[in-house]
Amino acid sequence: MNLQPRIYLASKSPRRRELLTQIGVHFDLMLFRGGGREDAGTNEDVRAGETPEAYVRRIALAKAGHGASLIAVRKLTARPVLAADTTLDVDGEIVGKPRDEQDAMVILARLSGRAHRVLTSVAIAQGDRIEERTSISEVRFRVLAADEIRRYALTGEPLDKAGAYGIQGRAAMFVEEIRGSHSGIVGLPLCETTLLLRLFGYPV
Repeated sequence: MNLQPRIYLASKSPRRRELLTQIGVHFDLMLFRGGGREDAGTNEDVRAGETPEAYVRRIALAKAGHGASLIAVRKLTARPVLAADTTLDVDGEIVGKPRDEQDAMVILARLSGRAHRVLTSVAIAQGDRIEERTSISEVRFRVLAADEIRRYALTGEPLDKAGAYGIQGRAAMFVEEIRGSHSGIVGLPLCETTLLLRLFGYPV
């Protein structure tokens, strides 16, 4: 019997699950017991002086490496572990997920009428081997009215997303222009992901 190759996805993001499914990748979820801030191996707090590029790469590499180390601990079948992290760069400042609706409104008001960068790093680890690629895209928002920012924030959609918006959701109406990878902005750059999977022998 020819079994379909599989990987582990170390991410809770439904967007990443959808994107992997879109390109025909079969996976099982590998969830960490602690949250990103509680687990020392994948702590998502920004370090002093850390650039957006360094931050997003560090988190993706840490998650993939941590996932690979759990395979032996949990006595799982040996497979590549894929992890990713997305952040926004606004004037060199790292902008992650909002704390609440009010914070989401503050972030969206800051993005209104201007461009920002979206960085997504994807990493794959297996055994002692780990590889990473980062996709950087530019997104420009039209000028947003205060009432539409408020209405969007109250939908709850921004709360689990870096930069307080999802380009694949209602916030698509805010986007005037993008330059780069649409899937990278959503949360998993499929071009870079495909090339990484091939490095680990996954047929995609």
